[in-house]
Amino acid sequence: MEQHYNHPLLKNKHNNLRLKIRDFAEKEIRPAAAELDDKGMFSNELTKRMGSLGLLGMTIPKQFGGQDLDTLSYIIAVEELARVDSSQAATIAAHNSLGIGPILQFGNEKQRTKYLHLLTTGKHLWAFGLTEVNAGSDAKATESNAILSKKHWIINGEKVFITNSSSDLSYGTTVQLITGLKGDKKELSTILVDRSSPGYFCERISNKMVWRAADTGRLTFTNCKVPEENLLGKRGEGLQIMLETLNSGRLSIAAMGLGLAQGAFEISLAYSKKRVQFGQPISKFQVISFKLAEIATKIDLARNYLYNCCWLKDNNLPFAKEASIAKLYTSEIAKEVADEALQIHGAYGLFKNNDIERFYRDQRILQIGEGTSEILKLVIARKLEL
Repeated sequence: MEQHYNHPLLKNKHNNLRLKIRDFAEKEIRPAAAELDDKGMFSNELTKRMGSLGLLGMTIPKQFGGQDLDTLSYIIAVEELARVDSSQAATIAAHNSLGIGPILQFGNEKQRTKYLHLLTTGKHLWAFGLTEVNAGSDAKATESNAILSKKHWIINGEKVFITNSSSDLSYGTTVQLITGLKGDKKELSTILVDRSSPGYFCERISNKMVWRAADTGRLTFTNCKVPEENLLGKRGEGLQIMLETLNSGRLSIAAMGLGLAQGAFEISLAYSKKRVQFGQPISKFQVISFKLAEIATKIDLARNYLYNCCWLKDNNLPFAKEASIAKLYTSEIAKEVADEALQIHGAYGLFKNNDIERFYRDQRILQIGEGTSEILKLVIARKLEL
C-alpha cells in the first residue's frame, strides 16, 4: 500500500506525520468504525486517544498548549483519518478549524489563555454555532440574539446541526448572535458560550445517514447568561469572523473529501483484484481498469490543488477563492469516487458489512456542510468579479 505521495511541498515531517496518523487510524479506528457507525455512537475514549496524539490543537502555538504545526500537516492528518472513517475526521476537523481556530485568530490574550490551554489537552471539544432552522447558507438570517445587561450577555435562541456540541467532552460553543440593530440591519457578533453557563441546553441529534459516530447536536439558549468579556472580536464583526472561519474550515472539509476518496479507491482497487468473473479478476477488464484510472487521476489532481491551498494559507497569501474551489472539487469527486467504488463492488457494496457502504453514505454531507456546492460556485463567481 502506498504510504507517501509525490508533491514538492511534502517534507519528511509531513511524511512521518502521515505514517503516524495512518498507523493510528488502521490500528485504533478501523476496528471500531463499523460498530460505532452501526450504533450511531460517539466514542469519548477514541476521541481522547486522538487528543493524546496532539490532534486537538495541531496548529495552535505551543505557548497555548498546541503542536504549532503548519496547515499542511493538519490537512494531512484529517485526510488520513477520513481515509478510514469520516466520523472521526469530522470530530477533529470541527474542533480545530471551526472550534478553536477563531479563538486563536480573533480572541484577545485573556480568551486565548483561558480557552486554548483547556481545548488542546485532548479532554475537551469546542463547537461552532452558526446554523439555525432558518439560517444555513444565508448566514445573515440568524435569529438567535444576545442583549447586554449589567455586564452580561443574555442569550436566547437555538442552533442546529452543530458538530461537537452535545457529548460529554463538549466544553462550549462560539455562537453567532444578533446583538443589536444598525438601522434596519442586524448587528451580528460572536460570543464564547461555555456549556456550564446557566440557560445553556444541548440535545444530541440521532438517526443520521452520515457521520453517525460523530457528535451532532441542537443547542437551545434560554436566558443564557455569559460575561460581557466573552465577546469574540469586536461587536458587529460576527459575520466577518464566521466567514473567515469557514474559509479555513473548507480546507479541512476538502481534506475529508480527499481522504474518503482515497480510502474508497483503495478498497475498490483491492476488491477488483480478488473478485473473479468470466475466469479472471475484474480488474483485468478495461471497463473496470478505466474506472480506477479515472479515480486515481481525480484524486491526484485534488491532492495537488489542496496542498497548494495550504501553502497559500501558511504564507499569509489570499486563499478564500482557492479554498472554495478545493472544497467544491474534492466534495464532488468524493461523490463520484464513492459511487464508482460501490459500482465495482456490485451488490456486495450495498450491505453494512462492507466499508464501502459507509463511505458511500458519508460522502453525501460533503457537498452540503460548510458551504453547499451551489453556494461555493456563487463564492467563486464573486471572486471572479462576476
